[in-house]
Amino acid sequence: MNVASILKGKGGNIITAKADDEISAVAALLKEHGIGAVLVVGEGQALEGVISERDIVRGLAESGSGCLGKKASELMTSNVITCSPADTVDEVMSLMTTRRIRHLPVMDEGVLSGFISIGDVVKSRIDEIETEAAAMRDYIATG
Repeated sequence: MNVASILKGKGGNIITAKADDEISAVAALLKEHGIGAVLVVGEGQALEGVISERDIVRGLAESGSGCLGKKASELMTSNVITCSPADTVDEVMSLMTTRRIRHLPVMDEGVLSGFISIGDVVKSRIDEIETEAAAMRDYIATG
């Protein structure tokens, strides 16, 4: 299974923010959509960064409530690690674990095509294991 199959199952809706959006607006987006991170995009959906709950918590710890008036560009991670639709579930699981990240933008030939979370990856792997187990049970049952 690969990233393309994860995106096919979850759909292509990508929640984004702009670099000059206030952190309070980004936090409202996270709450509204029940997500842990948004992509920060510029002109033509060009990927500029990722801002997550962790970034906002770090900003609050460093600046107090004043960070809510800061711009997304001030707290976002701009050195973004990405994956491609062809990457396998095992590859992205390893990347996320090694780099201690929970969200990966999906780039297809330089174009943003999706955004996956560790939850999406784990769900995909569990589905794959359940399918394999069912196939094994059927094989054993039919002799």
